[in-house]
Amino acid sequence: MAKAEVNWRRETAEGTRLQVCAQRVGGVWRFFSRERRFDRWEALEEPPLEDWLELLDAVQRLAMRGRLQPDEEERVGRCIRERFPDAEL
Repeated sequence: MAKAEVNWRRETAEGTRLQVCAQRVGGVWRFFSRERRFDRWEALEEPPLEDWLELLDAVQRLAMRGRLQPDEEERVGRCIRERFPDAEL
């Protein structure tokens, strides 16, 4: 069971709309996506930078509201820097 879950929508380069979900289980963020509401969630093995930045934004907002630990923002930022060294945060 996920300790934290964040959902958002985005559009792919082909114009397909996706629902994206990120779940934190055991200190690791796992990403899932689906096209429609009743489709099955499919795991994203290598989520794009766009999804990681959306997660970081959501984690910052949740930490301000006290729904996540403040150090979670730091952990997500560290994950982004490891996976995308050229990305600016």
